Amino acid sequence: MEMELVERTAARVVVVDDAGRVLLMQGFDPETPDVRFWFTPGGGVEPGETVAAAAVRELHEETGLVITVADLDGPVFEDIDEFRFEGRRYRQQQTFFLLRADAFTAAPLALEGHELRSVVRLAWFTLAELAVLPDPHYPVELPDLVRRALAG
Repeated sequence: MEMELVERTAARVVVVDDAGRVLLMQGFDPETPDVRFWFTPGGGVEPGETVAAAAVRELHEETGLVITVADLDGPVFEDIDEFRFEGRRYRQQQTFFLLRADAFTAAPLALEGHELRSVVRLAWFTLAELAVLPDPHYPVELPDLVRRALAG
């Protein structure tokens, strides 16, 4: 039996602080809890919501940071990611924005059920630290996105 395919549109935010560190969330699929990975804050676009508004909302829910659409740069990257999560297949059209921010202590405010089951922590990483993480990070192009942000 073929697994259901869920088509989804998502907004993600590459948060880079004044020290050049990027903020990432660590998580896992509850069906494979030993397989950890890192990803940028963000999530699904709700009906009637712009992608940029979704990025602002998701960033607030997942990190506690309050910003406006005007604070975002971009989109700086777009891709389509296909993955499995909790027994479903997803094809996710992702739009990434860049946010330059002062360092802050990120703390989730309003995680949804699946996020409560699968998000482990948030942490800041330099590019050097990102290069040696034992767990994969998404998008794989993240170091290049951060380098461009720091250069531009």
